[in-house]
Amino acid sequence: MAKEGVILVVDDNKGILTAVSMLLARYFAKVLTISSPNQIHNALRENQVDVVLLDMNFTSGINSGNEGIYWLARIKETDPTIQVVLFTAYGDIDLAVKGIKEGAADFVVKPWDNDKLVASVQNAYNLRKTRKEMRQLKEIKRELVDGGQRMFWGQSAVMKKLEDAVNKVAGTDATILITGQNGTGKELLAMEIHRRSLRSQEIMVPVDMGAITETLFESELFGHVKGAFTDAKADRAGKFEVAHKGTLFLDEIGNLPLHLQSKLLTVLQTYQVVRVGGNMPVRTDFRLVCATNRDLNEMVRQGTFREDLLYRINTIHLELPPLCERKEDIVPLAERFLEKYAARYHKVNMHLSPAAVSRLKEYSWPGNIRELQHTIEKAVIMAESDEPDMPVLGAGNARPVPSSTQQTLEQMECELIRQALEIHRGNMSAVAVQLGITRQTLYNKLRKYGL
Repeated sequence: MAKEGVILVVDDNKGILTAVSMLLARYFAKVLTISSPNQIHNALRENQVDVVLLDMNFTSGINSGNEGIYWLARIKETDPTIQVVLFTAYGDIDLAVKGIKEGAADFVVKPWDNDKLVASVQNAYNLRKTRKEMRQLKEIKRELVDGGQRMFWGQSAVMKKLEDAVNKVAGTDATILITGQNGTGKELLAMEIHRRSLRSQEIMVPVDMGAITETLFESELFGHVKGAFTDAKADRAGKFEVAHKGTLFLDEIGNLPLHLQSKLLTVLQTYQVVRVGGNMPVRTDFRLVCATNRDLNEMVRQGTFREDLLYRINTIHLELPPLCERKEDIVPLAERFLEKYAARYHKVNMHLSPAAVSRLKEYSWPGNIRELQHTIEKAVIMAESDEPDMPVLGAGNARPVPSSTQQTLEQMECELIRQALEIHRGNMSAVAVQLGITRQTLYNKLRKYGL
C-alpha cells in the first residue's frame, strides 16, 4: 500500500533527527527534519505537514519544557488540524500532559521505543486526516443547509405561537423534541432552529433513525477505526463527531429499538464516544434536536421507549400542527410551490384558478405539506394551460377532516402509504419520493402496517 502523510521532526540533536527520520521514512510518504523551532513557520508554509514531532527543550541549559508548549501554540495558530506529538525526556512528563491539554495529540518519552513512536505518530496522522475530512464535509453540508428550503410560517395563529417559542429557545443549547404528523415539516423546523442558534456557523447533521439498520447503528453514529470489521478500510468519524460544535438532528427517534436506546442515552449523558474497534473516548459538543410522529409518552407506558431517554431529549417540546389546522396557510403554501415548480419545469405565467383554490381549501390534506407539495408539482407537470388543475382533489377524493375519534395518527399514516402504493402501482422508489422518506424507512413502515 502506498505510503502517505508528511511528518516534520523538530529537535536540536542531529543524531536524533537522523535516527527518527530513518525510522519514520518506512511508514510515511515524506519526513522533514529541522534543528531549530524558528524554522517551523517556513516549514509549514512550504509543505502540507500533517504531524509535527516536537522536542520540548531547545535552548542550552534550559530544561523547563516551556519552549515546547510555546511552539505547540504557534503551530496550532497556523493550522488547528495539524497534529503535534511532543518529544520529551522522562522528567518532563507532567509538562507533556499539560501539552496534551493545550492541544497536543500525544507525547513520546526519550529514549523512545520504536513501536511506540511509530504508533503515536500514526495515530496523530489518522486524527489529522479525519479532522480534514470532517471540515470538508461540514463545508459541503453547510452549503446544502444554507441553500435549502426555508421554513414557511404563514399567518395562522398556531404557527405564530410556534414561531414565538422557537425565537425563545433557538439561541439556547436546550435539547428540543419536535413532534407532528408525517409531512408537517419537522426537519425544516429543525433547520430553522439551527439557523437561529449560536451554532449556525457550524452544520446541522441529520440522521434518519428509521433508515439505519441495527447492524450499522454503532458504525454510523459512533464511527469506527480501520480494521474494526471486514469493510472498515479506513478510520471514519461517526455522526456524533461530525456534529461537533453544530447541531445533531435525530429524525424518527421513536423508531430506535429499545436495546439501542441505552447506547444513545450513554452518549447524551457523557458527550463522549468510542469508535467501533477503538478504545479512546472522544469528546464531542453538539446541540441535540429530535423529531418523531409517534406518541413517546404512550411508548414509555408500553415499555418500548426509555423514560430516562425521553427526559434527556425533551427539555423543550415543539408540536407542528397538521395542515388541516392551519387552513389559512394552504393557498400561500400552494402558491410558493407553484412558483418553484413552474420555474423548474419552464412553465411561465402559471397561477391558481378560483376552482383550484376552492379545491385546495376543501381538501383535508392527510399527507400535510408534503402531500400539498407533490400535488402542486404533479399539477404543474400535467398542466396544459397556465391554470393547473388539481387532478387528485376531485369531489370523490375530498373527505372531511378526521377528528381524533375517527382516525388515529397511525391509521392515517397507513392509509396515506396505501394510497401512494396504488397511485404508483407498487413502485417503491416513487412511493418513497412522494412520501419524502427513504426506501428503508418505507420498508420498515410496510412491515409495521402489514402492507
